[in-house]
Amino acid sequence: MVSVAITGLPTGVTVNPATLSLTPGTAQSVTVTAPAGTAAGSVMATFTGTSGALSHSAAVAATIAAPPPDYALALSPASVTIVAGAAGAAVSITAAAVNSFTGTIAVAITGLPAGVTANPATLSLAPGVAQSTTLTAGLNAAAAASTVTFTGTAGSLSRSATLALTVQAAPMTNAPDVATYHYNVSRDGLNTKETILTQANVNSAQFGKIGFDTVDGKVDAQPLYLANVAIGGQLHNVLYVATEHGSVYAFDADSGAQIWKTSILGSGETTSDDHGCSQITPEIGITSTPVIDRKQGPNGTIFTVGMSKDGSGRYHQRLHALDVTTGAEISGSPTEIAATYPGTGDNSQNGNVVFDPSQYAERAALLLLNGNLYMGWTSHCDHGLYTGWVMGYSESTLQQTQLLNVTPNGGEGSIWMSGGGMAADSSGFLYFLDANGTFDTTFDANGFPSKGDYGNAMLKLSTNGKLAVADYFETFNTNAESAEDTDLGSGGPMLLPDQTDANGHVFHLIVGSGKDSNIYLTDRDNMGKFNFANMPVDDSNIYQELPGAMSGLVYSTPAYFNGVLYYAADGDTLKAFPLTNAKLATAPSSHSAVTFPHPGPTPSISANGTQDGIVWALESNLGSLGVLHAYDPSNLAHEFYNSNQAANGRDNFGNGNKFITPMIVNGKVYVGTQNGVAVFGLLPH
Repeated sequence: MVSVAITGLPTGVTVNPATLSLTPGTAQSVTVTAPAGTAAGSVMATFTGTSGALSHSAAVAATIAAPPPDYALALSPASVTIVAGAAGAAVSITAAAVNSFTGTIAVAITGLPAGVTANPATLSLAPGVAQSTTLTAGLNAAAAASTVTFTGTAGSLSRSATLALTVQAAPMTNAPDVATYHYNVSRDGLNTKETILTQANVNSAQFGKIGFDTVDGKVDAQPLYLANVAIGGQLHNVLYVATEHGSVYAFDADSGAQIWKTSILGSGETTSDDHGCSQITPEIGITSTPVIDRKQGPNGTIFTVGMSKDGSGRYHQRLHALDVTTGAEISGSPTEIAATYPGTGDNSQNGNVVFDPSQYAERAALLLLNGNLYMGWTSHCDHGLYTGWVMGYSESTLQQTQLLNVTPNGGEGSIWMSGGGMAADSSGFLYFLDANGTFDTTFDANGFPSKGDYGNAMLKLSTNGKLAVADYFETFNTNAESAEDTDLGSGGPMLLPDQTDANGHVFHLIVGSGKDSNIYLTDRDNMGKFNFANMPVDDSNIYQELPGAMSGLVYSTPAYFNGVLYYAADGDTLKAFPLTNAKLATAPSSHSAVTFPHPGPTPSISANGTQDGIVWALESNLGSLGVLHAYDPSNLAHEFYNSNQAANGRDNFGNGNKFITPMIVNGKVYVGTQNGVAVFGLLPH
């Protein structure tokens, strides 16, 4: 055996193994290693073998070279959590020089999940100088956990570092949209998804006025609300407000900040004057409640009708379609509203009645049904020559698709319903009440007026193709009521949920009331038409009538909750009428202590399913302070809250505004006023 020792290497240089024991003819190897800091140069390593008295050596020339320049990447922090739609998170990247590295390093970022961006997307690093990039998740980014790789390249050198990235989905508000008048096309006034306001916390100690969104005119239209609207890369809950000054506003419903404002007036135009009528004064811009379709257009569309007057004194009625995120008119908007219809009634020419935009106001809330926008038209204080127009426009083209005049060979018959909305059922039929006007008492074989005049009626229209009267109800004394301006059309319709009688028969019912103070409950499958001359002189043709159920003129739409109908009138209390076996109780089960001044309230109801119901109603007279009331639906004599209870006028919101209904959503109550929207909610702690 030959023992081999190795000598002559510089200090610090090691050999592994340090000694060898060789068998003749069998090779062995050693590894020579120079640690960092070893001086570069040439050395001679001597391998000396010894076997007994024999000793021989061999020399190896070794060159110790300087180590190559290098770098290492480091990230801070090493893990990041970001939320979709929220502000991004910064990540710092540093390159540490190794062995006097002095180059520039290009850094690329890979592994970002869909919807996540880095800004900047690439970096150019100098050793020892940190740079940052911000990782941001878009609103639509999905929740995920990912490994993001930062790869640096400098010549042939490539080094990387990894980041643990967690993306959380955007937080969503759990609240319904309020995209139309009285919550839905049944117009039942019920929000069953209110989880914040309860019977326990709606009291003057915990609840009150918390804000006021100021606008440029009267708010006659009910405000609307959309939850989780993507604006500027973030989600907003948005309150939409239309004014008689011809403006539409979008407010952040949580902060109260104005997001956008759009005027619907054309260049050089003003809002309309009031035509010598005090019903809508001092100006007429946007009167009716708009309607929203979140699926129409790139971001969703709010539709509204505005009245204006140009520099030549001509009046205009236009249908506008605005982007819900920006307020900009969408392509093709606005559309000038015009119409003629066969007939020889008021304001007719050459066998057609003509729609004169100066003669009308669009007070009834817009209805969106099966891709069409429906609107009805009223007069200015019954002045001038007018008839009863119903128009349908395509929401996609804004072109007129359907048209009906319900008094084409007579006069009057306007559609206003004190700001209520035309209702619709799941079969596509449309329902409304029209005002005093001509009713023909000559009928065709099916009991329809031969000249098509339906003044002062409860009407059902088919919308499949051509608009047409499918059924109707007229009171026995309809012409006398029209002559006295005791019109049915002062109130709005409401479609009840299906009702079942004691025999198991299911009824589809509509309810309405007007200035004669009677409540009319009609079977939508057989509305009753008219008791002809050879029939009883009464309303026995109707499903159910409650004569004199209200103590004043009705300028309201009722609300419905848990089998009870809630109704109010001018100079009357708010009343609760239970339904049993598909019939209304002939007397109210409870009523409020307060008698409501003109015009009487249209109630709204908030509830969490069938629990925590609250009936909301407004004292809203132009000449006195408005008052918001909250009642127990099981007993209207039990008031939870009113805005006069808190000391020092804490919850006052100014004088009332006619025909206003409170809108309740996501823990807040919104009330239109003469110069803005009062906001009520839980008081800050």
